[in-house]
Amino acid sequence: MPEKLTKEQRSNNMKAIKSQSSLENKVSKALWKQGFRFRKNAKMFGRPDISIKKYKVVIFIDSCFWHCCPKHGNMPKTNQEYWTKKLQRNISRDVEVNHYYINKGWNLLRIWEHEFKSDFNEAVSYIASFIKDSINFYTNLEK
Repeated sequence: MPEKLTKEQRSNNMKAIKSQSSLENKVSKALWKQGFRFRKNAKMFGRPDISIKKYKVVIFIDSCFWHCCPKHGNMPKTNQEYWTKKLQRNISRDVEVNHYYINKGWNLLRIWEHEFKSDFNEAVSYIASFIKDSINFYTNLEK
């Protein structure tokens, strides 16, 4: 099926996509209220959504569409060749980023957006526990 949008329209749609989602902002506010201090979208490899350099913590909140969630990811019906290539590159970049941080000894967490949609508070608690465990691990390592 041919593309219904012109190249200019498609370009404008892609430009309108924000680097920070409202979900990321909601999660950040919830964690900040719990006393966690971190950087959002720091200029680090892979641009983690949340990072704490002191304790080597990086957290990625992955969109079901852009990161091809096995439960909710879907392929657009139009321009499939473009989208297949684009989304596969996103998946391979995620793997590359994971290897980078794991090889450097960082604590890495990837969490799907649908986990927040099903139970926001539980997902935030999961991240909070991950951060606490990472801080405890790193603190014990220094002793």
